[in-house]
Amino acid sequence: MYNTDIIDSFAISLVELIGFFSAPQRVELLLREADVDLDRALFPLLVCLAMRGPLSIAALSDQIGRDHTTISRQLSKLESLGLIARHSGADDKRIRTISLTPAGEEIAKAVTAARRRLLSLALAGWSETDLADLARLNRRFVGALSEAIRERSAMRGGGAETS
Repeated sequence: MYNTDIIDSFAISLVELIGFFSAPQRVELLLREADVDLDRALFPLLVCLAMRGPLSIAALSDQIGRDHTTISRQLSKLESLGLIARHSGADDKRIRTISLTPAGEEIAKAVTAARRRLLSLALAGWSETDLADLARLNRRFVGALSEAIRERSAMRGGGAETS
């Protein structure tokens, strides 16, 4: 068993990090830095599709942590803006996948460039080794967390969770 103080400190830092990146003023700052005019409620969907590629509504809902109905409503807004397209699934025509349109990809590229600029400011004093270690350890943590959740879910009969 690990030292519970370290686990608690780590958990607190995660909550603070999630809060930092999901705070409305941070999203607004990133959108301004990207010179993008977009409802901030739609922002996580656009970013998730840019990073994960085409997804079903269920997978997108799981990734964003919002219910299917809310995601569907927000996708309709993105579709009306010409930023996403819906496609019938390759294997199952009942499952529709969502992908970015070229206009959506342009916005995603602008947001990515803005994120890089802002993170570069925050990490300016970090060495390349420290940055590589941070990225490696974060990927390792996400993998271990996903595996632990899959195992726990399987033990309780809940099926496998997607990551």
